[in-house]
Amino acid sequence: MENAMQLDLKGRSALVTGGSRGIGRAITLALARQGVNVVTCYRRESEAVESLAREARVLGNVELVQADVSREEEVVRLLEKCRERLGRLDIVVNNAGAISHVPLSDLTQTEWHRMLDTNLTSVFLVIREALPLLSDGASVINVGSSVATRGMAAGAHYTASKAGLIGLTRSLCKELGPRGIRVNTLAPGIIETDMVSRLTPEQRKKYEAMSAVGRLGQADDIAGAVLYLASDLSRFVSGVTLEVNGGI
Repeated sequence: MENAMQLDLKGRSALVTGGSRGIGRAITLALARQGVNVVTCYRRESEAVESLAREARVLGNVELVQADVSREEEVVRLLEKCRERLGRLDIVVNNAGAISHVPLSDLTQTEWHRMLDTNLTSVFLVIREALPLLSDGASVINVGSSVATRGMAAGAHYTASKAGLIGLTRSLCKELGPRGIRVNTLAPGIIETDMVSRLTPEQRKKYEAMSAVGRLGQADDIAGAVLYLASDLSRFVSGVTLEVNGGI
């Protein structure tokens, strides 16, 4: 009988952007608990950062770095920290992002650029600067959104940034594939985060009803998909958009 398939991530090295809260935090901790050495970044100090730092001290294999990944100079500094701390990168999870709801008639160019810089340009910057550190066979996972292929009222800027991520993923999987590097997009649906906690009971029921499984997603649901894409279990999976949305 063949051995059961294993994740076998222990000893690998990872960068997770936007790791202090919500989905990013769940991804950071899931990787660390699998024995991955993780560098994660956050944009500003907060109680969430302090809480993660406490957990990181217990785990012993997570380092937190303050960096705004929409700024080129800060990405360069972040990847230098990865080089010093890890030496190489086997896993890169581009999770940092932002969302806002603005009707097109009120959408300013400043807000348009903020959304694209945070959700798309940051991913380009991180992957470009990570290239010298990426091991052959590395896995790059870009966290997008299910709305990228569906659209969202009052979210043209957000949807455009996440749709752009799919195109970036498809191109980079071909460019980096000869090195055995896989590039995929993970597209969450409606996940229990700080934003969702502000929903009214009526709004929550509406979103729950949209899911085929009748519930909202949990951050750990996304972390589980990341573990799969980070592991050799997905060694022939590249250029895909994996929707993790409960069947919306």
